[in-house]
Amino acid sequence: MRIRLNLATSPMENDHRFVFGAAILGTVAVVALLGLSWKVYNVRQADKARRAEISQLQDEVDRLSEQRAQMESFFNSPNVMVVRDRSAFLNSLIQERSFPWTRIFMDFEHLLPEGVRIVNIGPRLVASHVELHLSVAAANHDASLKFIRALEQSPSFSRVALLAETRPVQSNDADHVYLELVAWYEAAEGTE
Repeated sequence: MRIRLNLATSPMENDHRFVFGAAILGTVAVVALLGLSWKVYNVRQADKARRAEISQLQDEVDRLSEQRAQMESFFNSPNVMVVRDRSAFLNSLIQERSFPWTRIFMDFEHLLPEGVRIVNIGPRLVASHVELHLSVAAANHDASLKFIRALEQSPSFSRVALLAETRPVQSNDADHVYLELVAWYEAAEGTE
């Protein structure tokens, strides 16, 4: 039998397991540090590239905003405003000339009852339809009602709205009822 006897004043300790564990833990910590350092480096590089891209985009936005301001000041200058107003006026004349007057008069010829006459027609192109403002004179109330019903039942007219109905004070006038109407006009296809 063997007896271990330690005659030293301080007993000898075996630190091999501690040193081995500390070396493994230190190695893992160094690897983790290197991995995290690499990750931080990549994140910083990506952030730097993103900041450069954002800066470039902001410069582009600033440049385009400056161009827009220059264009707005150009288009709002008095000379250009005169040209824009003139072109809008000419476009309205072209649209008025292209209005199907023959078709609308043919449609009214079929719709007007006896005792009703159209005093004024004001066409206006609104979005994709023609809006008509009509001033109508009628001999009596029944004739005016017949005309409104005929407009409402016509396929060429829609959204008929009565704006005003007036009666003249003087009784010697042949027309006893005056109407102000608004209606959308859509000409039937194939008629000219």
